Amino acid sequence: MAKKDFKDPIYAQRLLIALDLAESGIQLRLSQLKRRYPDVSKEEIQERLKAWLLTRPGAEGGDTQGRIVDLSRFELS
Repeated sequence: MAKKDFKDPIYAQRLLIALDLAESGIQLRLSQLKRRYPDVSKEEIQERLKAWLLTRPGAEGGDTQGRIVDLSRFELS
């Protein structure tokens, strides 16, 4: 198998597509939360979104195999 050249622009394009899809998913979830809880504050909606992002039902340990790391070392505010 040939060694990948990560300087190839295709990898940057693929990363941008993946990031765009992730952002779209977050915006969809935000819209869903606003529809589901129309009477709660913006702060509460943001807290629910944050909880959803951190809980990841079905992928509590992440998307891939590997060691689980303590996420508290990252400031998520």
